[in-house]
Amino acid sequence: MTRETHLAPEQLVAPLFVCPGERVREPIASMPGQARLSPDLAAREAAELAELGVGSVILFGIPAEKDAEGTGAWDPDGPVPQAIRRIKAATPALNVWADVCLCEYTDHGHCGVLHGDGVDNDATLPLLARASVAYARAGADVIAPSDMMDGRVAAIRAALDDHGFEQTVIVSYAVKYASAFYGPFRDAAGSTPQFGDRRSYQMDPPNVREAIREATADVDEGADMVMVKPGLPYLDVIRAVREHVDVPVAAYQVSGEFAMLHAAAERGWIDLPRAMMETSIALRRAGADILITYFARELATLLRAQPHPAAVAETIR
Repeated sequence: MTRETHLAPEQLVAPLFVCPGERVREPIASMPGQARLSPDLAAREAAELAELGVGSVILFGIPAEKDAEGTGAWDPDGPVPQAIRRIKAATPALNVWADVCLCEYTDHGHCGVLHGDGVDNDATLPLLARASVAYARAGADVIAPSDMMDGRVAAIRAALDDHGFEQTVIVSYAVKYASAFYGPFRDAAGSTPQFGDRRSYQMDPPNVREAIREATADVDEGADMVMVKPGLPYLDVIRAVREHVDVPVAAYQVSGEFAMLHAAAERGWIDLPRAMMETSIALRRAGADILITYFARELATLLRAQPHPAAVAETIR
């Protein structure tokens, strides 16, 4: 009754990796319990998550082929648009987020098109906008650009509006650090850069004031929600961003955090369900309104078994 911070299934967003094909389930070795799913199985997984009360899913695409520009990102018959259509047909009330980035679709693994050995920020913007329109046309409720190109929120907002998708929400990965905790995701998505790294466009971990500038700039460009990624190593950043913007704030408990807890639990060093819940509450307590987590299914299952105080009060009445 006196608990100050609550976590509910509808605040959770479950990431799904979508690959081509039918009836395909490829387990991801570095992420226990997670798998690459074909659109049909992604739709089934989404329906099960919705039944547990999970509020949203976010889709990451794994194309059959890659090229220098990442053209598979806006293929209307690519795995993500297919999955969006199937999910919305089967579970229309579930919010479907589409991650927008080129890293899974480029043969070099960077988040934008290259000019020499560097990413060309401005040349990348129309490609991100094109992918965003393709996902909105397929039925995505939320467009979530994760590329960290400057100006991409404004470019995506303009493109969505021009194509009649004024109501499509933009959740910007506004504060995305060049982190050591992304390894399992890159294994899952096959998005490791073939050369160099992403420090020229992702944020430097020691910086907090820059995070506030990034979040504020994206809100000014039209973001409806901003995100901090990763989660646990940046609780102070979540709090700082929460205090400086008026839109909702999401936190992404990333693949490395997920794998780290699993690895410790497998060795008997921690109690996984308790650690999962405690770290999730920590992100909420820091100021996150929404939590993107690979633990969404397990968290929702636990939370459904623990009645909310409001439900208890209603039963008493």
